[in-house]
Amino acid sequence: MTSPRSYEMTHPWLTFELNLKSASAKLWVLLGECQSKCFHIAGTPLQPELAKKLYQLYLAKGMLATTAIEGNTLSEDEVIQHLEGKLVLPPSREYLKQEIENIKNECNRICQNIINGIPLELSVETIKNMNRSILNNLPSENGALAGEIRRRPVRVGRYAGAPHEDCEFLLDKLCKWLQSSIFDPPEGLESVYATIKAIIAHLYLARIHPFDDGNGRTARLIEFQILISSGIPAPASHLLSNHYNLTRVEYYRQLDRTSSSGGEVIPFISYSVQGFVDGLKTQIEKIREQQLETAWENFVHGKFKDKDNTSGKRQKHLVLDLSMKTEPVSFDKIKEISPRVAIHYTSRTQRTMFRDIAILKRMELIKVSQGGIIANKDIISAFLPIRMSHKTQSP
Repeated sequence: MTSPRSYEMTHPWLTFELNLKSASAKLWVLLGECQSKCFHIAGTPLQPELAKKLYQLYLAKGMLATTAIEGNTLSEDEVIQHLEGKLVLPPSREYLKQEIENIKNECNRICQNIINGIPLELSVETIKNMNRSILNNLPSENGALAGEIRRRPVRVGRYAGAPHEDCEFLLDKLCKWLQSSIFDPPEGLESVYATIKAIIAHLYLARIHPFDDGNGRTARLIEFQILISSGIPAPASHLLSNHYNLTRVEYYRQLDRTSSSGGEVIPFISYSVQGFVDGLKTQIEKIREQQLETAWENFVHGKFKDKDNTSGKRQKHLVLDLSMKTEPVSFDKIKEISPRVAIHYTSRTQRTMFRDIAILKRMELIKVSQGGIIANKDIISAFLPIRMSHKTQSP
């Protein structure tokens, strides 16, 4: 009879079992919503510069989130500066930039493998290599060896990692489990099962805690790798890390809950998926804002295509620069909207300005109120829900 392994007594909830029958209807709806929203994000038409800007924004958010949970104090703007090659830090903070650089390099490697057709491989060796890359050129703590299975007990807060003598065995078992038929998706549910698989991989890797350092970052990058390898768009694949960072206290509470509840993983999946949906909604809103700006600018240019005279250019510039404002601009502040609008009206009477405003209102390009004027972007927002007019009165 084979003697039980140490983890079976200390961490009996590491069962490598997944019972999706206990998942609530709400969770399945949220998973379906994730798949739908990822489908709509993929291939969204955006101008190349705007697409690049959005990709860089969510790459920065994801990289910062992955490291911030572990204590990196760089700001989002500083991470974006680093991506642009412009970040300069004093020697005492250089390691913070190195942490970001390591995550960036791993994300790029994962994406390049996909481009080159190299299939996703989950093995003890590949996870060791990922941890080694994550800790590259960073100061080690207490003699920690990057990319090597730890040889001593560890404790993170109240949580004790799995027995060190079992870590390599558990890591191997996790990789084989994740690549088993249990995670094979039914047709049409590829993104749903990839999301479940990614979250489970993250959870188990964090709970095994196989390395002296970098376990959380490794777990979240494995999660990213599974998501992006399944076809989920790159910007969306960073959202789970961002969610964990934004809800850091709840993140650790949910991780602890899996061990105290006998290994029940559905609550952690539910917590993660809800954050994924919320992040996707915000991402779609940002994409929609960019599309609206582009469509609005094209619409305005179209309205003035046959009005290339001085007054037409003046009116077009007024409405385009007014479009940059989110609140109505009072009539006495119109000349301050932009330098070119100021130039247009400096040598003209107020009567000219009010005539231009009247023309733009007739063209339905602006709305006029007591507070001033604002661009009428609503005119190109199609298929919005029908709402009761505020002017409607009950009989």
